[in-house]
Amino acid sequence: MACRNLRPPWLFMWILAFAIYLSLKWLTWWRSQSRIAHPAWRSFAYLLAWPGMDADDFLDVRQRVPLPAHSAWLSATFETTLGAMLLWAMARSIPQERPLLCGWVGMVGLILLLHFGTFQIAALLWQSFGVKAEPIMSAPLRSTSLGEFWGKRWNLGFRQFAHELIFRPLYRRVGADVAGFAVFAVSGLIHDLVISLPARGGYGLPTLYFLLQGAGVAVERSPFGMRLGLGTGVRGWCFMVVFLTVPVFGLFHPWFVMRVILPFMQAIHAL
Repeated sequence: MACRNLRPPWLFMWILAFAIYLSLKWLTWWRSQSRIAHPAWRSFAYLLAWPGMDADDFLDVRQRVPLPAHSAWLSATFETTLGAMLLWAMARSIPQERPLLCGWVGMVGLILLLHFGTFQIAALLWQSFGVKAEPIMSAPLRSTSLGEFWGKRWNLGFRQFAHELIFRPLYRRVGADVAGFAVFAVSGLIHDLVISLPARGGYGLPTLYFLLQGAGVAVERSPFGMRLGLGTGVRGWCFMVVFLTVPVFGLFHPWFVMRVILPFMQAIHAL
C-alpha cells in the first residue's frame, strides 16, 4: 500500500506523458538543429520553454513574425480564466453522486487552461520576441471537416511531429490514405499508454477512438462522402461533431475519469 501511495495513478499518467513528450520533442530538435543555423539560446528555449514541436520554424532566425493582435491576447486570457474556473470552481458545485460529470468538467477545464490558454499565451509571448511559434490549437471548432480538424487545427504540436516522422516517410511507400490511417493508429496507441495504462482499465478504447477518426476521414474523402458534402459547409461541420463526440467516452473512458482524473483534481485542490 505504501508503494501505491508513492506513485498514484495520476502521477504515473504525468510521468508517462512527459516521458513520451520529451522523447518526441528531443527527436524533432535533433532533426532540425544541424540543418538550421541558430543561436544556442533558441535550442534551449525550444526544448524547455515551448510546448510545440515545430523545430524548423522556432529555430530559424530568418523567419519574420508580426506582432500578435490584441484580440489574440484577450482570447487566450479568457480561455485560461474559463479553464481555471471550470477546474477549481464549477467542478466543486457538482453533486458528489455524479463523479463522472465532475471529472469531465475538470478535464474540459484542464484542456482549456493548458492547450487553449497557457500554451496560447506562450505562443504569443514568443511571437512578441520575433520567434515563429504557432499556437498549439487553431480554432478547431471552425473546422468544416474531420480532416481539417485533425490535420490543421487540433494539437498542431503532435500533427507536426506525425507529419514529419510518420506520414511523410509512409506516404512515399503506401500512399496518403494508408499513411494517414497509420498516424491515427500511432496517436491511439500513445493515448492508450497515457490514459489506459495508469487507469488500469479501458485498454484499447483510446486506440479504437482514433481508428474511428481515421475511418471518418476516409469516409468524408471518399466519392460517397464527397457527394454528400461531408467535407465542407454545415454538413461537414455536423459530420465532424458527431464523429468526434459520440465515441469520445471511449477515449476518456470511466476508468480514466474515476481512477486518474478525480484523484488528480483532489491532489491540486480542485475538489
